[in-house]
Amino acid sequence: MTALRITDLVFRWPRQAAVCLDIPSFELAAGERIFLHGPSGSGKSTLLGLLGGVALPQRGNIELLGTDITRLSGRARDRFRADHIGFLFQQFNLLPWLSAMDNVLLPCTFSTRRRERAGSAPRAEAERMLRHLDLDAASWDKPAGELSVGQQQRVAAARALIGRPEILIADEPTSALDAERQQVFIDLLLQESAAVGAALVFVSHDWRLAAHFDRSIALQEINAAAREVPA
Repeated sequence: MTALRITDLVFRWPRQAAVCLDIPSFELAAGERIFLHGPSGSGKSTLLGLLGGVALPQRGNIELLGTDITRLSGRARDRFRADHIGFLFQQFNLLPWLSAMDNVLLPCTFSTRRRERAGSAPRAEAERMLRHLDLDAASWDKPAGELSVGQQQRVAAARALIGRPEILIADEPTSALDAERQQVFIDLLLQESAAVGAALVFVSHDWRLAAHFDRSIALQEINAAAREVPA
């Protein structure tokens, strides 16, 4: 089964003459875990926004789990994203006034499908994941804004994973961590994504992390707009 298929995608930011992304074709298999790298400003985050349906390309198709999200209405794209995609952002995007536990459970609030896939007791599933991600139980009911960077990162990972989304998208989630914490976090993320059978797109400019993934891709390899024109 194909988790992601891109065909003839072209994206240009408004009021900019140059095309940012020009991807003739790209595929990601269900359960596959890829490392996508490239320098800052190369379009990695833009591509993730397109995959999440936050933005639309000027041309082309983006099929997720067999659904072409470019043909959906804005509301339908929001629903599809909530039901099928787990996002892990560089800055985590937690709600600081909510507890760690309530942040984890947010996808189950917004998506009936994610709530059902979390099992009969979503809080118990959230507790299991937080334990697996090595977050102390004493932190679960604290406001997320009071947690350390490492603790917030684990909360964000559990939020992305709860309800077994078929696709996980991680945008530079280890940039604030030292090398030792990076290794621990990546190991935990890969273990948990494998346990739920999710396809994983892990984006980073740090190519040293690539060895942990099934496949490593430089954005320039698939993005014709980023290739240098021969002299």
